[in-house]
Amino acid sequence: MNKKACILVMDGVGIGALPDAGDFGDRGTDTLGNIIKHFGHIRIPNLLRLGIANIDGVSFSHLKQKEVIGSYGRAVEKFAGKDSTGGHWEIAGLPLKKPFPLYPNGFPKEILDELQRRTGRAIIGNCLASGTEIIESMGEEHERTGKLIVYTSADSVFQIAMHENVVPLDEQIRIGKTARDILKGNHAVGRVIIRPFVGKPGSYRRTVNRRDFSLQPTGPTILDAICEAGMEVAAVGKIEDIFDFRGITRSNHTHSNDDHVYATAEYLRQPFSGLVFTNLVDFDTLYGHRNDVVGYKNAIEAFDAQIPDLLAALGENDLLIITADHGCDPTTKSTDHSREYIPLLVTGKKVKTGANLGTRDTFADIAATVMDWLGLAPWPVGTSFFGDILA
Repeated sequence: MNKKACILVMDGVGIGALPDAGDFGDRGTDTLGNIIKHFGHIRIPNLLRLGIANIDGVSFSHLKQKEVIGSYGRAVEKFAGKDSTGGHWEIAGLPLKKPFPLYPNGFPKEILDELQRRTGRAIIGNCLASGTEIIESMGEEHERTGKLIVYTSADSVFQIAMHENVVPLDEQIRIGKTARDILKGNHAVGRVIIRPFVGKPGSYRRTVNRRDFSLQPTGPTILDAICEAGMEVAAVGKIEDIFDFRGITRSNHTHSNDDHVYATAEYLRQPFSGLVFTNLVDFDTLYGHRNDVVGYKNAIEAFDAQIPDLLAALGENDLLIITADHGCDPTTKSTDHSREYIPLLVTGKKVKTGANLGTRDTFADIAATVMDWLGLAPWPVGTSFFGDILA
């Protein structure tokens, strides 16, 4: 008998500021709610049928449905952060106790000197910046000199922008791996990200060849446990990067939301038991970080239209959890992630309809539930809602 659990992360689609959001500069953020408020409407019939507007505390409860096709709730991040690595690790049952280091004033000289020594390329930038803005301001110098554009954000990231015609992709990947090797110990940032771009001054654009180099998870996750139990873990999109390929038996590094959803449905149809773990990165990367409200709304509506394909791919014993990892509100001045509640939309042929899961204390409740669903040993972190969703 095949039995799968699928965790699908709508990257950056938060549903309201957490109580401590003000400590992170995020008071008033509400990614999905503010998008709906901005336009006054949104076409998401399938997310509504799954109960997203029925979740406690959402600002768009006027869209609440009388009948829904799954169980629903929201979760608080236990980890004191708002980055993708910390969010995904907590979803996988590993809440971090210590935040990753941040570098709002740039990285220390010894880090940059070592990167230059190992790569043979000088460095420009070294500041907190928007990725699209910094390539416009420094791209021409980079093309002329071959120097690496290094920058960061409000999250724990070391980002390197490089033109594909100046630094070939294989060299870019080597540079990313080198930076990851340097940034450890006290300087162990959550992610090193290479940001390839193309074009000419005034019309630079980033490509789909981005690569993330995360830390190895600092403890066990359910990905490890599922593999050790002899089951499969299929990763879609940047999941393999976030977990540094650990606890993954098969993967498809797709490059767009449409492709991510298609690959997820394909894995759900395959005859194996285990976990399908998917990240839909476009919400965050293409629209949230660029404060593109129109693009964000269109992307949510486009994903909503694909949900029936996912539901049709679910087997008799499969579980689908649609969630997020943080917010990325395009209606605010900030272009960074925002500290928000994440939605829990839970469905499957054996899942109770209309069950309100309330507000969960940690994203790790997802991990605990997945382990119970797959019939594996109880996860020591988080509280399973398995018993609440059984039809």
